[in-house]
Amino acid sequence: MKHTLLWSALLLSFSLTAADKNFAPLFNGKDLDGWIQKGGQAKYTVKDSILIGTAVNGTPNTFLCTEKIYGNFILEYEYHCDNRLNSGVQIRSNAYEKDTSVKINGKTRKFPAGRVHGYQVEIDPNKPDRMWSGGIYDEGRRGWLYPGARGGDKAAFTKTGQKIYRPGQWNKVRVECRGDSIKTWLNGVARADFKDALTAKGFIALQVHGIGGNKSLAGAQVKWRNLRIRELK
Repeated sequence: MKHTLLWSALLLSFSLTAADKNFAPLFNGKDLDGWIQKGGQAKYTVKDSILIGTAVNGTPNTFLCTEKIYGNFILEYEYHCDNRLNSGVQIRSNAYEKDTSVKINGKTRKFPAGRVHGYQVEIDPNKPDRMWSGGIYDEGRRGWLYPGARGGDKAAFTKTGQKIYRPGQWNKVRVECRGDSIKTWLNGVARADFKDALTAKGFIALQVHGIGGNKSLAGAQVKWRNLRIRELK
């Protein structure tokens, strides 16, 4: 019996190690090599292997974007957000090099050059009565998808979010994109789960939400660590 338990433990350990080897760091822990800033002028810095976004007055939403494009993948990361801020992580997102008009759901949408748009995994500790962290917002396009246009009970989503979100602490997120399927987990609990085929690939980006002229929010920070990705076929 002891030998069986030991063998099972070894197999589990081997499986977990093999799974970890399939992940690659999305952030090197030292500098912003491989990333490019788009949108506003919020500040991004690195300290102790943590990527830090700092809010700045008088600038719109700012995004630190991967230079590499990703389609199907599993993304994992941890974040620590000032409770007064709104933020998010863009997935399968894009920005046109010049002003572009595109039809979405039969309506023409104009995108200014450089405007980041696409799926955003929400971070919203600044709205505790809603608490939709882990939901999916379609930045710059259609608004809330989950909960929203693609499913999810808003009241139930809020209730779960209030239970699992850790204010003032590190929170862990897992995102899976496979074909038209998008799923998220927050601190190990399932959040969004829906299908949408509008965008199949794009960059990943870390958002610092604009704060307008609110001087009390200047210097507020959102932090990320342990960002890693496993690309899928």
